[in-house]
Amino acid sequence: MRIYKTRSIATDACKCGRVKMNGVEVKPSRMFHAGDVFTVRKGPITYTYRILQLANNRLSAKLVPEYMQDITPKEQLEILELARFAAQSGRDRGTGRPTKKDRRDIEQFFSDDYDYLLDEDDDLLED
Repeated sequence: MRIYKTRSIATDACKCGRVKMNGVEVKPSRMFHAGDVFTVRKGPITYTYRILQLANNRLSAKLVPEYMQDITPKEQLEILELARFAAQSGRDRGTGRPTKKDRRDIEQFFSDDYDYLLDEDDDLLED
């Protein structure tokens, strides 16, 4: 039902215990019925779905709401919004760690070769 991109990823999620029905982990071969409610843990939040009816084959994304209802609590969706906000409020692109060239420039600036910038009257030149 397009929760995971491939069946193999969905199988791995079941084996890792990320898919539960009534609080119990389900196996990949578990049969679902209309009216079943299950949870899927993806990233920081847990999605909750209710099966409305079963499909015989893979559905297009437009038809999924006819077969499955997303009943994820608002608190879980707020966690997702907070994560998006935190990602946007991070540092600007390019303002992270210095590049190798930046590091070399910084080391050259703080090396002993910068003495020519100081006047002889400065207290710092007293050696």
